[in-house]
Amino acid sequence: MIRNLLFDLGGVIIDIERQRCVEAFEKLGLENANSYFGDYAQTGIFMAIEDGSMGVDDFHAALHSKLPSSVTDYQIDTAFQKFIIGIPEHRLAALRKLRRDGYGIYLLSNTNPIMWRGIIANEFGKEGLRREDYFDGMVTSFEARSAKPDAGIFRYTAEQLGIDPAETLFFDDSLANVEAARALGFEAVHVRPGTEFTDYLPEKK
Repeated sequence: MIRNLLFDLGGVIIDIERQRCVEAFEKLGLENANSYFGDYAQTGIFMAIEDGSMGVDDFHAALHSKLPSSVTDYQIDTAFQKFIIGIPEHRLAALRKLRRDGYGIYLLSNTNPIMWRGIIANEFGKEGLRREDYFDGMVTSFEARSAKPDAGIFRYTAEQLGIDPAETLFFDDSLANVEAARALGFEAVHVRPGTEFTDYLPEKK
């Protein structure tokens, strides 16, 4: 029986567009910007800030070494956050309804402190609420110091949130992440482009 719903963020709750971020960094002068960003995971220093192995100050310093001297931390953060388009309000309403319906509602996201404390926090504030008003618990990769699809972050999530994988349905737009979750006993669905997570909700008994 599914008691808990565990959500990925990007591509499931929040709309993202990789190319916007690539172009923003190209405008700042980052060479080979396209090579740092994947559809479902980043590489190099962008992965390092996401998996918690690099903090914000070191991330800025690493990028400054690759950018013109006139570029500021603020410009770096602004370019990075171009990855995110926003959260449609109907998804926020759906999360609130699912919580009222009695499900445990949780978040497991590969993200970084710049977006998490910036645009992501702002997007969840659209209705005058906070992230904590939509979720019973949240795990971020940079705080867990592990990123999907590593098995470690799924084990950490189950332990940290106190949820049973067998009673938890996980939603992710990456098939690799879905398969990793299933291998550890989670129920999981692949949220495909052009669909909504509400299309995959379990039928009410």
